[in-house]
Amino acid sequence: MSLESVLAPLQAALPGLEDLYIDLHRHPELSFAETRTAAELARRLEADGYEVHTGIGRTGVLGVLRNGPGPKVMLRADIDALPVEEKTGLPYASTARGVDADGRDVPVMHACGHDMHATWLSGAASLLASGREHWSGTLMVVFQPGEEAGDGAVGMVRDGVFGPAGKPDVVLGQHVVPGPAGWVLTRPGVIMAATDALRITLHGRGGHGSRPETTVDPAVLAASVVLKLQTIVSREISATESAVVTVGSLHVGTAHNIIADHAVLEVNIRSFDQAVREKVVAAVERIVHGEAATAGAPKAPEIERIGAFPVTENDDAATEGLTAAFRDHFGEGRVMPAPLVTGSEDFSEFGRAAGVPSVFWLVGGLDAEQVIAAMTAGRFEQDIPSNHSPLFAPIPHPTLSAGVETLVVAALHRFTHPGIG
Repeated sequence: MSLESVLAPLQAALPGLEDLYIDLHRHPELSFAETRTAAELARRLEADGYEVHTGIGRTGVLGVLRNGPGPKVMLRADIDALPVEEKTGLPYASTARGVDADGRDVPVMHACGHDMHATWLSGAASLLASGREHWSGTLMVVFQPGEEAGDGAVGMVRDGVFGPAGKPDVVLGQHVVPGPAGWVLTRPGVIMAATDALRITLHGRGGHGSRPETTVDPAVLAASVVLKLQTIVSREISATESAVVTVGSLHVGTAHNIIADHAVLEVNIRSFDQAVREKVVAAVERIVHGEAATAGAPKAPEIERIGAFPVTENDDAATEGLTAAFRDHFGEGRVMPAPLVTGSEDFSEFGRAAGVPSVFWLVGGLDAEQVIAAMTAGRFEQDIPSNHSPLFAPIPHPTLSAGVETLVVAALHRFTHPGIG
């Protein structure tokens, strides 16, 4: 009855939540530039009676609702967008532009669904505040900046996000995915991959294109490195384990008749196990140095770590408890096991820093008939836009209600079952 009572105002609130979602989608902001977004979300928390703290980790927002004795439950949503030019054709498509970390003017789009995440959490926070007679404890609502940059969660932790209310007893979060709208997907243990991003500078000796014998050609060296890196997963990682090594960027030279003096590669590594993670990174470093030595490079290569995300690992007992609560609310047909996701998140930094259980789950956000038809035809990857695509656009309904409901169900479950996980 308490869950039904807390959720009762949701249908009447959906038009306003859709307006918020459309507004956030139209006005995306890059990592740590989410000033407009943060201000609007903070305003809504204040209107709902939360104690609001802003500017945490630069543009993060914390709302605290103290409601008697009981556990401290933290709900988190990320709020930043991506340097992507939107191509959805939606009437509320973004035409925004921003300045990226390198000072470049870029198009900006909510291509990962963080506008949906923020709207979900704002809606859940409002319902839990209006229904506070049905639960007891402290609710911590965190709107996190800079997830795409990889250091937003760590930045909020370092800047004292746990100061105003203390450390939570559990941290909960969710992500919209290109699955059928309204589906909820959970997984105990590891659910998302770790990421390591490296920038590699290979040094050669430049010269004229007509006299390669006087040079050490970094283009040839870079090509050799790229091909050799592809053998790490196929020849150094067991078939029972997994990893992904991608060279996403390679820059060398300025003209067709000039042999450059250096090349720059950016490498992205995904893994699910810490031992595999360390093995792959070490293999990349070994291959880069080895290929440079073989080529007679005049200077050792430089390898710079430019980003890292931890493995997202769910507490087993807490996940099983929430999964049961989701099934009780949504029914068996809408709650599915989540696959291992090779994408990465910095959500788990909160639970790790607090030393408490955390649970992260997935919510489908695309037209169910289209997704299921594509799956049935074996064309899911070809026909269904994924997160980070310029075509990715969750449908507002029933995605909005599903995501608000999952957060409310999860929070109430943890308030009434504080000993799980």
